[in-house]
Amino acid sequence: MSLNSPKFEENNSEFVETKQSQTTSVASEDPLQNLCLASQDVLQKAQQSGRSKCRKCGGSRMFYCYTCYVPVENVPVEQIPLVKLPLKIDIIKHPNETDGKSTAIHAKLLAPEFVNIYTYPCIPEYEEKDHEVALVFPGPQSVSIKDISFHLQKRIQDNIRVKNDDPDKPSVKRKKTEELEDCDLIDSKCKDMTLKKIIFIDSTWNQTNKILTDERLQGLLQVELKTRKTCFWRHQKGKPDTFLSTIEAIYYFLVDYHTDILKEKYKGQYDNLLFFYSFMYQLIKNAKCSGDKETKKLIH
Repeated sequence: MSLNSPKFEENNSEFVETKQSQTTSVASEDPLQNLCLASQDVLQKAQQSGRSKCRKCGGSRMFYCYTCYVPVENVPVEQIPLVKLPLKIDIIKHPNETDGKSTAIHAKLLAPEFVNIYTYPCIPEYEEKDHEVALVFPGPQSVSIKDISFHLQKRIQDNIRVKNDDPDKPSVKRKKTEELEDCDLIDSKCKDMTLKKIIFIDSTWNQTNKILTDERLQGLLQVELKTRKTCFWRHQKGKPDTFLSTIEAIYYFLVDYHTDILKEKYKGQYDNLLFFYSFMYQLIKNAKCSGDKETKKLIH
């Protein structure tokens, strides 16, 4: 049969549709299956041997210590992937958020040089850096990731104009050279402008308001993620499946940032942020299927 014949094209079209249907079906069953991950053999062995001691505090933990942010003794540090991120991340954790249930710890373990975790109310001051910092949180004032650069540039322009229009300054006619200098300053800052830090809130959705309304976060650019469905096994009662866990939010933000802001093709550069998450997801999924209560107990 000729490759150009209508019959071949019809059969090939049916084959492609069938494969796409199968891929979609498998992906819906296991949405984390296509990640580019480092070998998880080290986690498999650790799961089989059970809990181990934290290298710092000596506490009994599974995989890692959620208070010291280090792998436990039976998880060699050199076998845990390190992820390089394009910007810094601050995670603000609600004081009532249970450390052992927080996926924010994964980001600190896998990208320690780029991630800091703060327990509210102990958080940094961002006011002087509001032109290079953004907060990921949905809301009426939130912007999409692709529009971040535009809104940060606008902040720089507004900040410079506000300083020049300071009512406390003597009212004198400004020289044209000064106005030109301001324009040059705006252009220079806008060219150098880049998002340097992104903030995430780690808490249940019902607890976020206390942190979100803190004056230190007021005025920051808010960014909303594209709608995606969570795989988190601790689903929040009464909340839709579009409410992501913290590590999912971080991961999806970086994927979109890579394509929408850096304008580069995404090739799995940040997939290892889900190194622990995807393994636990699969463990719990398998445990549910087999009725293995012991495995679920270890993870929880």
